[in-house]
Amino acid sequence: MGKLTIPASKEVEKTVKQKPYDFMTLGALVTRLDPGIIPFAYADTYDIHVSGGEFNVAANLARAFGQKTAVVSAMVDYPIGKKVEAEVRKMGVDSFYARFEHNGVHGPNIAQVWSDQGGGVRAPVVFYNRANEAATLLKPGSFDWKAIFANGVRWFHSGGIFSALSETTPEVVIEGMKAAHEAGAIVSFDLNYRAKLWAANASTGVDPVKQAQSVLSRIVEHVDVLVGNEEDLQMGLALEGPKVEKQSKLDPTVFFGMMETVAKRFPNIKAVATTMREVRSTNRHDWSAVLWIDGQAYQAPTASLDVYDRVGGGDGFASGLIYGLLSGKTPEEALRLGWAHGALLTTFPGDTTMASLDQVEAFAKGGSARIQR
Repeated sequence: MGKLTIPASKEVEKTVKQKPYDFMTLGALVTRLDPGIIPFAYADTYDIHVSGGEFNVAANLARAFGQKTAVVSAMVDYPIGKKVEAEVRKMGVDSFYARFEHNGVHGPNIAQVWSDQGGGVRAPVVFYNRANEAATLLKPGSFDWKAIFANGVRWFHSGGIFSALSETTPEVVIEGMKAAHEAGAIVSFDLNYRAKLWAANASTGVDPVKQAQSVLSRIVEHVDVLVGNEEDLQMGLALEGPKVEKQSKLDPTVFFGMMETVAKRFPNIKAVATTMREVRSTNRHDWSAVLWIDGQAYQAPTASLDVYDRVGGGDGFASGLIYGLLSGKTPEEALRLGWAHGALLTTFPGDTTMASLDQVEAFAKGGSARIQR
């Protein structure tokens, strides 16, 4: 694995008229319908959160970390689309949309993710309504990448959820990654292996696991920084390793033991990171994180979290880590920022952050939950 070199903002800015984007992401925007702790069959009201595994990272970087970010996605011109657009703007995220008209009956649609919060011994429940989703229609040529990157970009990101949506979305990811590298950006990818999505969208007669592994492997050949745990690496990329279920969720040995395999298979990868979570109950998690970068291994502390809403914690980790690396922090400092921000995000409703940079930095340095006066 080569060394990860972060493009400096000032150096990029010399060649462009406007401040370059610190971070840009490609993925599907969705609405998450959340009944809180009430099971779906008994719920009468739902909170609506604008989300997306890839978008969440851009939103967090803009809101908590003050970065200039943008999302590249599909947008539908109907009332739900207007709601989503407004929320993206409220988060301080710029947008580059491929626009679609809704036919008033069938779509195409902004997808819905239904996700309750569970409680105690009752696990959260997640299911999808991604029928006729606009993002599945994206294909190579949907975006003018030269125009999108015209003012410069330091970091480009996408993920496995978007890549699982159709036969064409992985090709858009690869197209965007190639253009981002040409623009001088670091490229990251969150494997986010979701068996349900790959099984639902697999080609007829094709093993969905093998299809996922083939597709994700082609994408990862263009990646500098990879986010994914042992299961993601084994199931998503067919990398050999010890059986995940037989290991402690907080034991980094298996993760670090796989890095030699990652390096041999994907010599372009310069860093790999993931969260580690031992779920004691829906509302009590032991939380840590690990980073392998430039041949060195780092582990964050372990904290016991009182969880309000676990959805988005991994995206919170990724955004804090990326901020640290973009800001020139040491690998250990960057890892702690990701670990701290992911932990804080589980204390808020919804998928995106309500934390301040001061709160993240304080927790990363060992802060506590004592009242702030």
